[in-house]
Amino acid sequence: MSSSNSPERAGRPLIGITGRRVSAKGRLDIEPRYRSREFDMHYSDFATRLAERGAIPVQLPYEGIGPDLIDRLDGLVVSGGQDVHPVTLGIDAPPADPDSDPRRDRHEIELITSAIERGTPLLGVCRGLQILNVALGGTLVSDLRTIEIDHRSPGREVADETHDVSFLTGSVMFRIYGDRTRVNSLHHQAVDRLASGLTVTGRAPDGVVEAVELGGAPVVGVQWHPEWRTHDPVFSWLVRVASTPREEHDGTA
Repeated sequence: MSSSNSPERAGRPLIGITGRRVSAKGRLDIEPRYRSREFDMHYSDFATRLAERGAIPVQLPYEGIGPDLIDRLDGLVVSGGQDVHPVTLGIDAPPADPDSDPRRDRHEIELITSAIERGTPLLGVCRGLQILNVALGGTLVSDLRTIEIDHRSPGREVADETHDVSFLTGSVMFRIYGDRTRVNSLHHQAVDRLASGLTVTGRAPDGVVEAVELGGAPVVGVQWHPEWRTHDPVFSWLVRVASTPREEHDGTA
């Protein structure tokens, strides 16, 4: 099978975006006879940001998995959302977040695994960073303590930038942002034990992991929500590296 970056597919890169599946039950804006069904939800901001930078965004349902799919994509965004389910973390406990969905966890872990095997550029956002760490064997802090920073940012708008992130000199993040940037923060889970192969390349002032990279591969994760910031340059990085032939990928484009 030809690479997704092969000459016959030259043009705007095709970038997949993960989402969530939710019940229509209780939705008063949906006709009653349809409320027994489920629907797929994707925040439109990801598609907008990618399209603004020249990519073709495509939203992925849970059924969209496997190497054949990844071979048709030039890049992948693993988006934010609900907590990673305790069963995915090997924890025998009920989920603190009732919207946690092990189906989504399995879906994204398979996509991540296939993307890394195929050398497909990948951006993990918030939960996406966390499930990237889990997919590669790492663990999570289930509920961050609030000491210096409340990473949930209660009472703030989603785009409000609430704390700085400092980046590791020489990292992809450093090349994208410089030595630091100010970010929005909308999470209460975070990286605990780092997965083998990942490097922490960004931290908040309280030490919480805010960015990771996979050495030698075009794979990064950020703990904030770039889709809700103004002109976050990480999308330009993703579109640029997704437009590069896979054999030239080294994670630094």
